Amino acid sequence: MAEAAVLVRGVAWTRQGPELLLTTAGQGAARLPLLPGAWLRFHVIAGAGVPARHCLGFMGVQGPDGTAHHPCPTAQAAVRGYQCGACFAKDEMRPMHEVHRGGFVPAGLRSYLAQPHWLYIASFADGTTKVGTASQQSKWSRLAEQGAVAAQYVAQAKDGTVVRLLEDAVSRHEGITQFVRAAAKAAALLNPRPAAELEQRNQDVAHAVRAFLANSSQPGFTVVDQSWQGSEFSRGLLGNRARIAYPQPLDAGPHGLLLESMLGSNALVTLDGAEAAFLAGLGTLRGKKIQFGNFATEIPALQESLF
Repeated sequence: MAEAAVLVRGVAWTRQGPELLLTTAGQGAARLPLLPGAWLRFHVIAGAGVPARHCLGFMGVQGPDGTAHHPCPTAQAAVRGYQCGACFAKDEMRPMHEVHRGGFVPAGLRSYLAQPHWLYIASFADGTTKVGTASQQSKWSRLAEQGAVAAQYVAQAKDGTVVRLLEDAVSRHEGITQFVRAAAKAAALLNPRPAAELEQRNQDVAHAVRAFLANSSQPGFTVVDQSWQGSEFSRGLLGNRARIAYPQPLDAGPHGLLLESMLGSNALVTLDGAEAAFLAGLGTLRGKKIQFGNFATEIPALQESLF
């Protein structure tokens, strides 16, 4: 029997591994650990009268360690990204990436931004490399959630304003993007580049960025040389095992996934009655309502012949 529907807020990472963040029917928060060897069986609610995305609520900020998620009080459909208009207006984390350009900053966010922040260089499975930032609180988890294959910290800034000035400067002068689309990250994992090649690519870019930063006149930061180490649970996705794209859209219908490995929000899975490995983007579930139960993925007849 299917359980009550829950709203998926996304995939988060801790040192213990990835979790599926959920909002229950009673508007309470829940976390489902995504463990190697565990089955994830669910049905995605979709169809007539169901929003393409449900509002995920908003974030409140009380200080460096005081962030709190608030579910949408009226359970609206999302109209701006993953939020309804009212939750978008109330979200105290929203101005974070614009704080260095001026504008109003809530007191809680100002306190959050006052903690040390890190500038990193991250490379993904096809060699695409970006510059990004992480707070002291999310120094490790930010890169795990991004789905980085290799990464280096190149600077420690005194606060969130300085680190974003550095990010813009590196992007502008070194030609390094600040954004890689989730779809591109997933596509790259269908045929990842060799790990040693990606490590070298990341080291080369990080070395050039450190050289640029060493000559910067921006106050309030120090150049650092630190490597980020990912999770053991991600190694399966970076290996040589053949994998193909998941055979069904993950935004509707029944699914049964046996988790083998995860990198960011992408999972290497097997299915009932199939020995092949599939790449499934669990980030697709964000903003969807699902029911857990005894569900299985329907493998198209054309693909069954491949097994």
